[in-house]
Amino acid sequence: MLHSSIVSFGTAILMGLALGYILQRGRFCLNSAFRDIIFMKDLTLFRSYLLALVVAILGSNLMESFGLLQVFNADTGALEATNLMRQSFVPVANIIGGFLFGLGIVLAGGCASGIVYRVGEGQLSAGVAIIGFFLGAVMTADGLLSPINSFLKGFSVEINGSTSPAIWDIFGGGSTVKWITIAAFCAAVLIFVFAGKPEFKSKSKGFAWGTTGLLIGALTVISWWVSSYFGGAPRGMAVSGPVREFFYVLLTKSTHSSFPEYSFLGIFRGSWGMFFILSVPFGAVISALSLKEFKWKIPPAQEFLTVFFGSILMGIGAVIAGGCNLGHGVTGMSTMAVSSLVAITSIILGNWTMVYFKMIKPMQD
Repeated sequence: MLHSSIVSFGTAILMGLALGYILQRGRFCLNSAFRDIIFMKDLTLFRSYLLALVVAILGSNLMESFGLLQVFNADTGALEATNLMRQSFVPVANIIGGFLFGLGIVLAGGCASGIVYRVGEGQLSAGVAIIGFFLGAVMTADGLLSPINSFLKGFSVEINGSTSPAIWDIFGGGSTVKWITIAAFCAAVLIFVFAGKPEFKSKSKGFAWGTTGLLIGALTVISWWVSSYFGGAPRGMAVSGPVREFFYVLLTKSTHSSFPEYSFLGIFRGSWGMFFILSVPFGAVISALSLKEFKWKIPPAQEFLTVFFGSILMGIGAVIAGGCNLGHGVTGMSTMAVSSLVAITSIILGNWTMVYFKMIKPMQD
């Protein structure tokens, strides 16, 4: 059994390539999914997202309950069962940060995972958005806005004795309550999803929305296992943390994170998550080239400024909320963490607010 830097690097790259490929081929972006609900009255992408959640929730929690989620202990040389990583419930930060992030993704023209994969389509505005996202995130985590971030995260709430509660802890906790809660949630979601008559066979280029949802859900489950087994810690898929780690490595030769670092061929160091996020655009490139959709796109200067401001807002919101659309909305929700439910709800409300003022109201006027 290998747990070397090369193996960790390789698994992260494969996971990132797979995500980038699926995102591009499925045109999957949560900014679009949430925006389309009120702007176009189209629930297709949102249903795809919910289908991904059902797969991710069932797979991730089954793996946790049966002790299949394992991390390699380098000190003992043995595998040890571990749990899914749930975010602390800091409602004030989750709500404010999520709302700011939701506002930002509309201005930036894509959610955190959306701007990363669109770099692989040749969209230069997405590259600008990544830089702005990093600046906002670092400014909030370690810079000028860090006191505000710390203050907002000081309002921690315990539920059933846990500062990182799952939704079932609201109802008392325990294995039975856990699976009743999961069953009820997934059943309600699936009724809504199947009301949209899921499509699994594409009628044009790319994946059908049902296929996209299934694949993202499955990849979420796999990422929990791979990041634990080969990456040294259960972190699943995320954007905000890994992007910050990448820029920190460029500037300081360290990720400045609590996750294990690996040295790649003695050239540079990085975490599993950092290598994962670096390969997402390349997975999108592979998909875009195969579909003949890769094209360098240079937007007008005004759009650059809007995207840059929006992405800074995204970075600020992601750090305050404790995660982005992928970290909270998919990976976090797969654990059914209360913090992730509150954060993604706030992201949706922020998205709708900006869509109204930026798109709907001008049309009405």
